[in-house]
Amino acid sequence: MRVITGIARGRRLIAPEGFDVRPTADKVKEGIFSAVQFQLEDAYVLDLFAGSGQMGIEALSRGAKRAVFVDSSAKSLKCVAENLKNTGLRDLAEVISRDSYDYIRSTAKTFDIIILDPPYRAGHIQKLLPLAEKKLSQSGCIICEYEKEAGEPEAPEGTVLRKIYQYGKINVAIFVRPSDEEDDE
Repeated sequence: MRVITGIARGRRLIAPEGFDVRPTADKVKEGIFSAVQFQLEDAYVLDLFAGSGQMGIEALSRGAKRAVFVDSSAKSLKCVAENLKNTGLRDLAEVISRDSYDYIRSTAKTFDIIILDPPYRAGHIQKLLPLAEKKLSQSGCIICEYEKEAGEPEAPEGTVLRKIYQYGKINVAIFVRPSDEEDDE
């Protein structure tokens, strides 16, 4: 696992051992960041269920201004901290040890990019989407990685589905606020 491009390009990342964390494959990560490349510059990013932190770190490497990494696992947070140190991106990050639901409900912050990559087979995406929508900036997007067999998540009120990308057994849905052009159609 590595940072694909940007200021930390090629830096190796570590992930917690075991089956609790499922790192995003490079092919999927590249697809996600190609889809949101024009939204990354100076973006404020939330990496919920951060795991190794690779998604938020990739965003920072590609020009995001700041990233918040949230996870309740001490093993995961240790990897996030180590990865931030090794990539030289620590000063652009905030690492929070907290339940993801509790954080998204209680934070007063808004984000330009919210990354939802929770454990599969637990129905987290559909429960988190309405909470994430409330913390999304006007021009922001929510990125959801989920198992194809889980079915397509419904767009939370106040957003529309931009597109679903398919990578074998993994799907990625991107939700955005409707633009004026979409409202006129």
